[in-house]
Amino acid sequence: MKKLSVLFVILTLIIAGCATNVGPKEQGGTLLGAGAGALLGSQIGSGKGRLVAVAIGTLAGALMGQEVGRTLDKADRIIMEQNAQYALEHAPTNSSTPWRNPDSGNAGAITPTKTYQASTGRYCREYHQTVRIGGKEQQAYGTACRQPDGAWKIIR
Repeated sequence: MKKLSVLFVILTLIIAGCATNVGPKEQGGTLLGAGAGALLGSQIGSGKGRLVAVAIGTLAGALMGQEVGRTLDKADRIIMEQNAQYALEHAPTNSSTPWRNPDSGNAGAITPTKTYQASTGRYCREYHQTVRIGGKEQQAYGTACRQPDGAWKIIR
C-alpha cells in the first residue's frame, strides 16, 4: 500500500507540474480527478497490475478533472458575455449592468460610456468593464458595434 501512495503522489505532482497554462479551477479539478482516479485504480488487480491500474486511473481522472475545471471557467465567460450583450443593447449611457456567477463568486459590470453612429452606419458603443476574479479587480475599456444580426461585437 505504501508503494501505491508514493506512486499516487509522484503522478499527481507530475500532472500538476505539466498544467502550466491552466487556471486555479482547472488545477483543482486536475488534482481532485487524479485522486479519485487513483483510488478507483487501486481497487483493481493486485501486485504490478494494481500499480498500472493506479497509474492509468490517476491520469484518466486528472484529465477529466481538468476539463471540469475548464468548463466552470467557461460558465463565467458565458454569463459575462450575456451581460455584455444585454448592457450594450439596453443600458443607458453611464449606467452599469452587473453580473455575478453564484457558483464561482466571480463578478463584474459593464458600463456603456458613449453611443454613436459610425461612418459605416453601424451603431457603436464605447464601454468600461470591470471583472473581479478571486477578489482581484481588473478594468478594461473598449468599443463594440452592432452587427447586422443584432449582436454586439467588440472591435477594440
